[in-house]
Amino acid sequence: MALEFRLLGDMEVLVDGRVLDLGHARQRGVLAALLVEVNRTVPVNALVDRVWADRLPQRARNALSGYVSRIRRLLSGTDEVGIARLPDGYRLSADPMAVDMHRFGFLVSQAREATDDYEAVRLFERALKLWRGEAFGSLESPWLNGVRVSLNAQRFAAELDRNDLVLRCGGHAMLLDELSVRSAAHPQDERLVGQLMLALYRCGRQAEALHRFEKLRQGLAEELGTDPGPPVQQLYKQILTADLALAPAVVPSLSISESPVPHQLPAAPRAFTGRAGELATLDALLANVSGDGPTAVVISAVSGTAGVGKTALAVHWGHRVAEAFPDGQLYLNLRGFDPSGSMVTAAEAIRGFLDALGVPPQRIPAGLDAQAALYRSLLAGRRMLVVLDNARDAEHVRPLLPGMPGCLVVVTSRNELTGLLAVEGAHSITLDLLSTGEAYDLLADRLGAQRVAAEPGATADIITRCSRLPLALTVMAARAVTRPDFPLAVLANELGNTNTPLDALAAADPRTNLRAVFSWSYRTLSDPAARLFRLLGLHPGPDISAPAAASLAALPAAQTRAVLAELTHDHLLAEDMPGRFSFHDLLRAYAIEQDRLFDTEAERTRATHRLIDHYLHTAHAAAMLVSPARDPIAVGRARRGVTPETPADRDWAMDWFDREHHVLLGAIRLAERAGLASHVWQLAWTMTVFLDRRGHWQDWVDAGLAALAAAGKQDDPVEQARAHRYVARACTRLDRLDDAYSHLEQALELYGKTADQVGLAETHLRLSQVVERQGRNAKALDHATEALDLFRMAGWLPGQASALNAVGWYQTLLGDHRQALVSCRTALAQLQELGDRLGQADTWDSLGYTHHHLGEQEQAVACYRNAIELYRELGDRYDEAVSLTYLGDAHNAVGDAAEAVAAWRNALSILEDLHHPDAESIRSKLTP
Repeated sequence: MALEFRLLGDMEVLVDGRVLDLGHARQRGVLAALLVEVNRTVPVNALVDRVWADRLPQRARNALSGYVSRIRRLLSGTDEVGIARLPDGYRLSADPMAVDMHRFGFLVSQAREATDDYEAVRLFERALKLWRGEAFGSLESPWLNGVRVSLNAQRFAAELDRNDLVLRCGGHAMLLDELSVRSAAHPQDERLVGQLMLALYRCGRQAEALHRFEKLRQGLAEELGTDPGPPVQQLYKQILTADLALAPAVVPSLSISESPVPHQLPAAPRAFTGRAGELATLDALLANVSGDGPTAVVISAVSGTAGVGKTALAVHWGHRVAEAFPDGQLYLNLRGFDPSGSMVTAAEAIRGFLDALGVPPQRIPAGLDAQAALYRSLLAGRRMLVVLDNARDAEHVRPLLPGMPGCLVVVTSRNELTGLLAVEGAHSITLDLLSTGEAYDLLADRLGAQRVAAEPGATADIITRCSRLPLALTVMAARAVTRPDFPLAVLANELGNTNTPLDALAAADPRTNLRAVFSWSYRTLSDPAARLFRLLGLHPGPDISAPAAASLAALPAAQTRAVLAELTHDHLLAEDMPGRFSFHDLLRAYAIEQDRLFDTEAERTRATHRLIDHYLHTAHAAAMLVSPARDPIAVGRARRGVTPETPADRDWAMDWFDREHHVLLGAIRLAERAGLASHVWQLAWTMTVFLDRRGHWQDWVDAGLAALAAAGKQDDPVEQARAHRYVARACTRLDRLDDAYSHLEQALELYGKTADQVGLAETHLRLSQVVERQGRNAKALDHATEALDLFRMAGWLPGQASALNAVGWYQTLLGDHRQALVSCRTALAQLQELGDRLGQADTWDSLGYTHHHLGEQEQAVACYRNAIELYRELGDRYDEAVSLTYLGDAHNAVGDAAEAVAAWRNALSILEDLHHPDAESIRSKLTP
């Protein structure tokens, strides 16, 4: 709501132009006393004295409290004012500029500081127009009368200062009548009489000017027995001799009328779509448009990547709220990223605004500082919207910021404008890509809902291939509008079938040509930032960490962080989460194009190899922390310029795999395309334990098949066999048992051509798991026993312990529970000595199962809980779910239904997250 307190005349309070009923005189006196001291605490005794003086009513404090309560209720409909009862008094909190008395003082102060006479006159005029009569109207009290006298003196002093300026600027004719009236009221004020004498003389009335001096001299002699002071006497002599120094300067006549009201916003964008959250943020700033102090200006810094719709948002919102800025709207495209490189300078921008505000060219001072001061003076006391579009950086707009409340500035830029946020306290709005729903609405708005709904698949393809970038969607919509008979599928295919979607989005107008628009940001980059931007097109996505970027570019970590900050600041990258950076597919396509233009094939190859080396060496170190007991592999030395990350511990390693999961899958595909066969299978090897524990089994299959193809190209039977084992393990998890068995048979055949007993043993161990799931427990025991013998012959202790646990597991499945306890306990001791936590978890699970079938439920529960704790620590979700299921069975066997149901529900939750078919069997347990 627009709230205005008027004290300079009959006391009034206006809310949205409506005058409130303030009640009787004493209640208005209380409010007046609080408004005079707005935002300052007035002691109760002082407030009572100021309202009643020596006419105190009975129980004055109670009366005061009642008046304050009624005033609160009167103003309760606004959020801009509040009256607080504090221990030492009352305080009315409000914007001082909403009180005409304080606004008057502020404008007068601004006028006296102004460096331009004409703007100083305008400020004085604005201040004096706030007066509608005697201050406080008919309200009376000794204190109010004293304030009234002080205000009248301030008003009179402002008038005199204004008069001097008007006379200096040649405005004697327009000032003459007012001076005559005021001097009649103050016949002995020498300064005022001197102003009247000068105005009369300049209007050709020399005799009257001299006569006015004589009246002043006689009056002073009769009243005070003194003569006029030296300044007036000197003026009298100059008038008497027609001194040429009294002639006005040769300047255009001064008009004290208001400046024109500019309406510079461009046409509102047609069919603006989405951005509800950002519009709400801007709307919220309106409530604070007057600021919270005499120097507060509300600034909103809207940033985002090229083509994301920053200008559209600012202009659309500006039109929507134009009525909230009755003094006008200024707009300027600063061209901070113009392809010509000719951005609008601050001096050019201010000159344009001064023209819009009606300042004659001859009155515009030469220097930028003076121009900026004149510009700020013109905006002083006004409620204006200033849209500074397409700024290069904070320094580009600082000279254009108003200096007093009442104005709201919206700055748009491809840069983050952190300087405005830090120094000027700007409110930040970062525009992201449209949501899928907003993108759909944009196309429906431009093309018609019926046309879009008729081809949902093609519409979805257009949205995806345009990366939900508003400019790209708008370009495609324009093409569709000009081809109303074309199916949308044809346009979608254009985006998909060209070498790059940027070809399909090319346009003659550089403002809508995606390549041109992106280039305007790219050209502003430093050389290191431009190089890294190009190289990032080689990255498989979806995002990249700072250490990986350092390896990609062969840069030191500190320099890489600085370059990434520059790219993020320019919105050519997005930091979606701390330390991780990405760009959308259209920017990726542009980066790839620039890389092909500016970098050689050799440079691209080296960068790709460095990137893959970074992921391989970091992943290998992480994998050995996650599963130190697995059969190791040897990776070569990293290329020069690669700085792999150093895992701190197992938890760090699993977190790293979580963050880089999809990136590593992309790195495998990138290594395939680069012909780095050994890197393909080695990367797949590093991921197997993580993918298993997190339940990403289809990703495990895909990585294993890639490793299998890579090993085949190297004609290496050991690596081919190892890859078959990877795929088989994942297929087993997915219950694709025939596929698993086939891969393991091929692994056995390949290992038969080698002397790799450990690999052969591992294959038999995996075969035991497959045939067990096929219901062939005796055959499973045979494979486990064969694996144990092979591990013993190879001297591989971790394998022996795991195989011994497997033997015990199959023994208990076959009913030999006592012998199973012996095997599993022996295995557990070995695994504990080796520090193999996953093997220990597996063995605790085996022991729990064995005790359960021996009817020893208490021991079973304890074993299962040990297994669950270890699985949980290791992040092995599937096996945790299996042990939870068995734990529920053990509780159920002794009639503890509540504990059983709790365990089964936890297991079901995990299996549902993993989309595992075993979830159905758990549901059946929970169904009465």
